[in-house]
Amino acid sequence: MISTHLPALQVVIPLLSAPICVILRRGYPSWLLSLFVSWLSFAISVNLLGQVLANGPISYLLGGWAAPWGIEYKVDILSAFVLLLVSGIGAVIMLFAPQSVESEIAKDRISLFYTMYLLTFAGLLGIAITGDAFNLFVFLEISSLSTYVLVSLGTSKRAMTAAFRYLILGTVGATFYVIGVGLMYQMTGTLNIADLAERLPAVAETRTILIALAFLTIGIGLKAGLFPLHIWLPNAYCFAPSVVTSFLAATATKVAVYVLLRVYFTVFGIETIKMMAVEELLLAIGLIAIVLMSTVAIYQNDAKRLLAYSSVAQIGYMVIGISMFTVNGLTATLIHLFNHALMNAALFLALASIYYRIKSVNIQDMAGLGKAMPFSMAAFLIGGFSLIGIPLTVGFVSKWYLIVAALENGWWPVAVLILFSSLLAVIYIWKIVEVTYLKPRKDGAQKISESPLAMLIPIWVLVCANIYFGIDTDLTVSVAEAISQALIGGKP
Repeated sequence: MISTHLPALQVVIPLLSAPICVILRRGYPSWLLSLFVSWLSFAISVNLLGQVLANGPISYLLGGWAAPWGIEYKVDILSAFVLLLVSGIGAVIMLFAPQSVESEIAKDRISLFYTMYLLTFAGLLGIAITGDAFNLFVFLEISSLSTYVLVSLGTSKRAMTAAFRYLILGTVGATFYVIGVGLMYQMTGTLNIADLAERLPAVAETRTILIALAFLTIGIGLKAGLFPLHIWLPNAYCFAPSVVTSFLAATATKVAVYVLLRVYFTVFGIETIKMMAVEELLLAIGLIAIVLMSTVAIYQNDAKRLLAYSSVAQIGYMVIGISMFTVNGLTATLIHLFNHALMNAALFLALASIYYRIKSVNIQDMAGLGKAMPFSMAAFLIGGFSLIGIPLTVGFVSKWYLIVAALENGWWPVAVLILFSSLLAVIYIWKIVEVTYLKPRKDGAQKISESPLAMLIPIWVLVCANIYFGIDTDLTVSVAEAISQALIGGKP
């Protein structure tokens, strides 16, 4: 009986658990509840993925109202894939959270942190599972509004400014998205995604639909941190509490890319998208992002900010894969979406571990940490290898599939630029490696010990995942290929 309601429980459980954290008003019980909910959500997402792989897409009608009149939760292989990613990352990060949160957030605000975390978590899961374009907007706002609060909880005075900038630009992005949805509703009379997919081709050549696509692309691009709409992202990542940065960097932008895929390939369909000639624009944006943002990352002195600009570059890789509009290109995008989540989570948690000990992630302050914090720095090093694309890491798999897809399209200059951007990644990762491993601690500097085991275990779970999925690619590649085939085939 319960198994039939798993799509609803995936969202309802974290959504209803959030206000309980406020009632508890204490940090440790709130963390225990958040930990339980996160792992329960992960278990549900594993079950849903198994059901989808075995029996095909799941349709859940809220309140028994049939689509398109009622709200439908639709779990296909793409949404199940994203649910697994978000819930899995969230569950591991919650294991890491308590000590880091206690050291960076005021005691009277810790329960508020867990409340906002669960709301963000529920919003991201809701975005992935809903089959209604307007309901997607609702979940988008739930996750966004709670994220603004999470960013503002940072220790720096600039955290509030970063949160305010994020709020303004996030609101602009949401407004653009809802205008695009409104224009589609004007032309089709429906908000159900599957229904939109059936009705849009008849009006695809109208100017209204073209404008709707433009509004949707800009709105989603802002949420994804897509170049040049990324200006909120570096400060948000830099000044937010370390756990918040780790979670957002690994999940929020990936969910936004999911929305872009859903809009382009499920709602509009590949033929309509090709007719609107967006390939060139997406390709140009992606190529500029991977080169320019990687170059900007080289000149950063703050490790968080460095990885933030690197993240914008990585979104560029995903957009390049989308711009090919081929099965191989989409496969590369989906593989990188999954793999970059693992990389970013490991890298930012390693930085969170470092911040826990030295209260800084300025690169010069990290001198000698290779010896003082060997396990945290080794985790960062392996995550950096993955970001570069060293063989036996997930980063290599991502870039290999992207380069192969580019060459199959005859885009050899694109393949060259992808390789060039990887060389740029070597430079900015080496900046940190050089300081931490080759420079000694400053004279008179406080003696530093390794982070607690409770923090190291989640970090190394993610590091091991970076290596495991870099060697055994059967699961990620097979699922990504199945999703790509479904999207290119135009199946809702």
